[in-house]
Formats: sequence, C-alpha cells, structure tokens
Amino acid sequence: MFENLTEKLNRVFKTLRGQGKLTEKNIQEALREVRLALLEADVHYKVAKNFVAAIRERAIGQEVLSSLTPGQQVIKIVNEELTRLLGEEAVPLDLMGRPPICLMLVGLQGSGKTTTAAKLAAHLKKRNHRPCMVAADVYRPAAIDQLITLGNQIDVSVYADLDEKKPEKICSDALGFARQNGNNILIVDTAGRLHIDTELMEELQRLKEILEPNEILFVADAMTGQDAVNVASEFDSELGITGVVLTKMDGDARGGAALSIREVTGKPIKFIGTGEKLDALEVFYPDRMSSRILGMGDVLTLIEKAQESFDEKHALDLAKKIRDDSFTLEDFRDQLRQVRKLGSLEQILSMLPGMANMKQMKNFKVDERELVRVEAIINSMTPEERRNHSIINASRRRRIARGSGTSIQDVNRLLKNYVQAKKMMRQLTGGGKKGKKKRIRKTKSMLPWM
Repeated sequence: MFENLTEKLNRVFKTLRGQGKLTEKNIQEALREVRLALLEADVHYKVAKNFVAAIRERAIGQEVLSSLTPGQQVIKIVNEELTRLLGEEAVPLDLMGRPPICLMLVGLQGSGKTTTAAKLAAHLKKRNHRPCMVAADVYRPAAIDQLITLGNQIDVSVYADLDEKKPEKICSDALGFARQNGNNILIVDTAGRLHIDTELMEELQRLKEILEPNEILFVADAMTGQDAVNVASEFDSELGITGVVLTKMDGDARGGAALSIREVTGKPIKFIGTGEKLDALEVFYPDRMSSRILGMGDVLTLIEKAQESFDEKHALDLAKKIRDDSFTLEDFRDQLRQVRKLGSLEQILSMLPGMANMKQMKNFKVDERELVRVEAIINSMTPEERRNHSIINASRRRRIARGSGTSIQDVNRLLKNYVQAKKMMRQLTGGGKKGKKKRIRKTKSMLPWM
C-alpha cells in the first residue's frame, strides 16, 4: 500500500534531514520533488498543487527556518497537511433511526461491491448488529449466488429472489423481510455497469426512494486511480453519495485515489479493503493512513487487530504454559493460527514504525504456503507426539512427512524451530537459570516461529 509514494517521500525527507539549515531554496526544491511524487502516484493535479501550496505557506516561515530541527518540522507539517487532505478524522456509519437502517452500495461493475457487502456485514456483526444482505443485482450472472455463498460463510442472512427481475420489488420485499426477522441493518448490493449510463442511474434513484438509505456508499477499486475519482464525482452528482469504500488497497502501490477522492468529492472515505478475506476491511483513519504513507507505521491499527483476533483467556493460559515450560506443539500451531488471522506477515510488519523504510523490507516476501506446511506437519502428528516432541524418532518423522505431503527435512526444520522457541521463552521467563522464574507480564500474543 502506497509503496512507491512512501519511498519517494522518504527520499525527499532524508535530504531535508541532512541539511543543517534550511533555506527557501532548499524547501522549494524539496516541495517540487513532493509534487512530482504525488503526480506520479496518480494524485489529481489540482489536489497535488493545493497540497504543496499549503505546505509551502507554512514551511517558508519562522516556524521552520528558525527551528533547531528544520527537517523534522517540515515532515511534521507534511504529516498534518496529509491528514487534513485525507479527512482529519474517521467518519463513522450513520446507523441512527428506525430499523432496518439501509446501507446502499453503488459503483461500477468489478469494483468489489458484492464482496464489500459481505465484509461490511461481518464487520457490523462483530459489533453486535444483526445485518441482512440484499441481492439486488439481477443482471450480473451468478451475482446472487455469490452473495448467498458469502452470507453462508459469515452466517449472515441474505434476502434473494431468483425469479424476480425487478430490483425495486426485491428491495421493497427485503424491507419487510428484515422487519419480520429482526434485522436492524440492510446492506443492499446493487447492480453496476462497465460504465455510467442513464438507465443505471435512474434505477439507483428509484431504489434510493424505496429504501431511504442512511448511507449510499460508493465502492471503488483503488487501483483505478483517477478513474475512480471521476466516477465518484458523477455518482455523487446523480445520487448524493455519503461516503466511499476503497477496495484492493493492498494492491495499490500508488495511492492516487485515496489521496484525491475526498478532496475532489468532499465525501469521506469510510472503509478500505485490505485483502481478499472477509475480515479484511478496515475503518479509514486519516491520521493513521498519513502515518503509513510517511513510513511511520500504524501501531494503533495493529493493536486493534490483535485485540479482535486474540482471546484473552487463551493468552493467559499460554502465559502460564510458558512459565511452567509446558508449551507444546499444539500451542505452537494455535499461535500460528492466531497470527494468520491478523493478515499476511508483510502487512503486519509494514504497520511497525520504520519497517517500511528498511532496505531489507523492499525484497522481503513471506511465502504464506510455508505457514500452511507447518500447520499440516503438526496436524499429521498424533496427540501424544504433539505433547511430547522427544518421542518423534526417525520412523515417526517419515510417517509425519508422508501424511503432511512434506519432506523429512521440513519436519526436522519445524522441530528445530520449536525447540529453539521453547529455549528462548525459557530464557525470557528466567526458567533456564538456576531454576528461578521471573514474573512475566500478561501478553496478548507470542510469535514463537519467527
């Protein structure tokens, strides 16, 4: 996410920090580079121009030129202006009113509306709402089947009528279905087109009249850059959108849409899609996103992800096992599963301050299949073997390798890593020295395989 822009901006900041004293000329040169970096990231040219002008106005003044750390002051100003550009603060969904509260998802075909509907339903369900999804796309082949399948995966009801061809009738009936079944939120997956046409807009306007939605969320593919911004403007003028959901942000190395869409449309980005899994939807926080773009990490989002994914009772049990030196291969596997819930390891590391700027990170790629192999190896062991790895002799290793579809070398490597992890944890708790054990603080997670 924003990889190219982050790299270019950090190059500019490195030059600024290297200057003992900044002059107007230094700052002008740096801002020229910032403007070029934004334009190369497919940021709208007016947005880039106004953004740089705002920084210039603040940077060429006593606040920076007389500062003992002028480079850091400029970076602080860029961070503040970037946060302002992105919207300053998160804007929550409007869920006030008489249920069912309707959320309409609109956008072009292929932008990810159906998957976003399911991600949004899963997000709201976690927060104790009772969402129902409505399959109102009667044109795209298999759109209804896709929504029903996604609904089954997250255990959320879906209102669909395979025989009805009028979206207006489907939405009208869905309102009654939601009231009857106690659903307080209705998420409507509407039809898209390959391009905007009058017929599409008229249909969406009719649905808006029937549903009276609290939110009309424009779903856009972040990788389409300025096209997404232009289409958002057209949808807003025709429908009056209330917010934006940017999908495929994990694959967008430029970030032009995210940096332009709020400034151009005046409508906030409310969510971003950060992966294919149905829990890969994040609330959009402008300050945190600004921090990510500038390579400062996003620890708050990482903490929130961990709090959602990790069970506190399980964490306390694990801490006790570490203290008692009874950490087994079953615990090893459970921790692996917990961390995989947070997303890819690359994603996790990118949220740590400074990691995005490290040269080693540029070529760092984690083979997620390796984590699957580790789990397969442990699953191929008997319960006794998982609890006591010392009984795994040569013949057992051959059997485990065959059962997991891996090699004996893979099994050996896993056992070696496990033993090293146990040794490390024993040292951390003081258990490996004269039998003394220090008290360890409660922890939400351990990463024994890393």
